[in-house]
Amino acid sequence: MKISPTDRLRIGVAAAALIAIAVPAIGQDVPESLLPPGFGDAPAPTPTPRPTGSAVPGGPNFAPPAAIVQPLPGVPGVVPTPTPTPSASTVPIDAEALRQYELPDFARRSLNNIGIAGQASDFGRDAFGTVDGPWLERIMRSLDAPVASRWVSIALRRALVADLDTPGGVGGADFAAERAWLLVRMGEGPAARALVQSVDLDNYTPKLYQIAMQAMLATGDPGGLCPLVAPAMRVSNERGWRLANAICLGLKGQPREAGRIVDQARRQAPGGGAIDVALAEKLVGKGAQGRRAATIEWDGVDRLTAWRYGMAAASATPVPAELFDGVGPQVRYWHATAPQYAPNVRLSDGEFAAAQGVLSSEALVDLYAQLLTDDDASSAQGALASDLRTAFTGNDDQRLTMLRQFWEPAATTPLGHARRVLTARAAAMIAPVADHVGDADQLIASMLTAGLDLPALRWRSVVPVGSDGWAMLALADPMGRSVPVGAVSDYAGQNGRKGQLLFAGLAGLGRLPQDQVQGLARDLNVAIGARNAWTDAIDRSGVRGEAGTVLLLAACGMQTRDWRGVSPVALFHIVAALRAAGREGEARMIAAEAIART
Repeated sequence: MKISPTDRLRIGVAAAALIAIAVPAIGQDVPESLLPPGFGDAPAPTPTPRPTGSAVPGGPNFAPPAAIVQPLPGVPGVVPTPTPTPSASTVPIDAEALRQYELPDFARRSLNNIGIAGQASDFGRDAFGTVDGPWLERIMRSLDAPVASRWVSIALRRALVADLDTPGGVGGADFAAERAWLLVRMGEGPAARALVQSVDLDNYTPKLYQIAMQAMLATGDPGGLCPLVAPAMRVSNERGWRLANAICLGLKGQPREAGRIVDQARRQAPGGGAIDVALAEKLVGKGAQGRRAATIEWDGVDRLTAWRYGMAAASATPVPAELFDGVGPQVRYWHATAPQYAPNVRLSDGEFAAAQGVLSSEALVDLYAQLLTDDDASSAQGALASDLRTAFTGNDDQRLTMLRQFWEPAATTPLGHARRVLTARAAAMIAPVADHVGDADQLIASMLTAGLDLPALRWRSVVPVGSDGWAMLALADPMGRSVPVGAVSDYAGQNGRKGQLLFAGLAGLGRLPQDQVQGLARDLNVAIGARNAWTDAIDRSGVRGEAGTVLLLAACGMQTRDWRGVSPVALFHIVAALRAAGREGEARMIAAEAIART
């Protein structure tokens, strides 16, 4: 999706719109802060557990997380809890250990600006503005990922990997570690790995060593740990690094030394740790001259840790399906992007990853296409792949027949949304004619999952006013056309919560007459004028043009796995702040997603 020139022209007036639209609280109590404790003027209340789908941000059951939510218990003996404050100095490292990795002076990378996106990024180096670095780190560390919105996840990933200036008050390596740790928890393993590898080894800190291990495990890449092992073992006695050392010695063709470490680890393994050593031993045996063979038995293993997943993925060892049930959804996203596993094994998790934004529409289509040549694919998987091919190659009637089958799961479920992501480009091939108007809502929702706003807008003259398709197009329209208040009221009268979300999105985009916003907010019971620490922070960041900060705070406002947990008030501030910060393209897609997934 590209942001149109019209979007950019309106950025200059977006800040004024934020202030002009703010109205007094109407119809409900002031929401609680969505920020982690310590960000308001008053002392923060005691945090409560994560909200369920019915706990609305700002509602009585909502409270921010108190600490990092671990997607997995971690590697043996390692709990990745980055230090609260950055290290003032780098870790002393033996020059001999680094000699084979040493870079000439001209090739060394600065800690003042770290990122992996290069010229492909449309985020400026000042995406976080002049915000205090420790404040940003606390937000990142407290964020309960993944979040409700696919488009917020996509935009936040793009911001986190951009070439960013290191903010004041933190070290560049530690700030990169916080960014990478958030990416790991979002399920973005490859991005996290690339980010930690963008820091020169002699600039690593204890925090970055911790997160680097997590990133390598998330991607099943023990080889990526090898340059880190020697210096890391100088600052850490964790068993994970000792086992990583054995693996790296095995990969270098030193099986005898590797075997001694493995045998010692086996003798010292605590109850239940045998599987951890066995997985490491299997990789040692795959090295040059490796003669060790390890049989992996999952019997008696009651949980999946980061080490167990990472070592299994490195050797393409199947993980029992029931173990995935005991971990966060991030692990399924890691699995979906692991090329070590066959397409038929990754398909289910690939769909969930696409619903979250970890996989793009094109990537999911490619995964389906591989099933056609995967001899191990089930007959049901093969039939799905064949039906998808028909959806792309058949005539409109054939396409629609196939698309309806894919759309049978409700759009409000992760699988249902994933199927709309899968079929986005096939949906764009359907002619916008009256004969197909019955499928228009689904077609438009599908196209917008991939940011295909211009193909979707071809349906503008076809869809009836008051339909979901009309509402999504009103929000996704890059031309920014105003919407009559009466039409919004009528839609809300028929659709309840969807009407509130439509109003919030249109108000945030500045597409309603300003003199009628307050009255409509009162009529629909949407208190867009309510203030708290979170609304003040995200509005202020939007006015200042701090797109990265806005997206981080937007994710704070969506700390729930279900759109039912996202309030219209939160949506209004997210959309308005993104528009003010020059990210209207994402703002439009997030607002349209709210209609599609509610």
